[in-house]
Amino acid sequence: MTCRLALTVGEPGGIGPDLTVMLAQKPQTQQIVAICDPELLKRRAQHMGIELMIKLFDPQDHTPAAVGEIWVNPIPMATPEVIGQLNKLNGQYVLDTLTHAAQGCLDGIYDAMVTAPVHKGIINDAGIAFSGHTEFLEEYTHSERVVMMLATQGLMVALVTTHLPLKDVSQAITKERLTQIVNVLDKDLKQYFALPNANILVCGLNPHAGEGGHMGMEEIEVIEPCLDELRQKGITLTGPLPADTLFTDKVLQNGDAVLAMYHDQGLPVLKYKGFGQAANITLGLPIIRTSVDHGTALDLAGTGTANEGSLHTAINYATHMASCKNHKGSAV
Repeated sequence: MTCRLALTVGEPGGIGPDLTVMLAQKPQTQQIVAICDPELLKRRAQHMGIELMIKLFDPQDHTPAAVGEIWVNPIPMATPEVIGQLNKLNGQYVLDTLTHAAQGCLDGIYDAMVTAPVHKGIINDAGIAFSGHTEFLEEYTHSERVVMMLATQGLMVALVTTHLPLKDVSQAITKERLTQIVNVLDKDLKQYFALPNANILVCGLNPHAGEGGHMGMEEIEVIEPCLDELRQKGITLTGPLPADTLFTDKVLQNGDAVLAMYHDQGLPVLKYKGFGQAANITLGLPIIRTSVDHGTALDLAGTGTANEGSLHTAINYATHMASCKNHKGSAV
């Protein structure tokens, strides 16, 4: 059966609607269902001078849309958008699309969800506490621990800590947290990427991975003992390795994924290698969720110049992960 993906179109004033309209102009092998107000897509297509036919979602029909068409499961907006501008009146609408897609995945209606960018600030301005897709989905699905991983061709980087000031990173790297992160990463590499014996390359926290304690004790006191215990449970781990040499072809060719200790240790390398062709993947959820690697780009909205690469990458990864879960996976 054809893979069915829920695509949340994101912030109405941003490039999410542009990307969705542009996506509909390409042949699809999956069934992609846009979760949004259909009038939003009609208005954006008209503004961009693109013909678009809306097909209202039918759960019994799994066929992909034809070129120039898009399936839509309608969620009404509070007020029409102004291209390139934010409006807090539509903050709840954006969350409604996420809730619908997530619940649809939990209910088995969709095989995975792909998210276009939202604007955290305007959702909070609407009086709704919102720190991001990842945290929202973690809470909504009652997940114990989620892991942020970015992926592009030839490189996958997961994070132990995410949006923390550098001064707080060391204290956040505990045995409990590291154990949970590695277990989630190992499990989902097996489940969603068909890597039963994945080798995870683990970065040290300090320069030169602490250099035997001369540049920090976190490796000796926390990271190395934790990795040793996890190896005894059958998880293949290499490290902790100095991050400055881990990200070289000679080392990377022996691993399947990299585990970085903090945000700017791993993601600058990933984005240098594949920005615009990368996907943000949330591991540890009971559902599959991938996303673009960029923001709402309000200044590009409606111009037709937005880069579609990351959305296509996110769709490809979601499809691959769903196929692997159903034991039909092949390499991305």
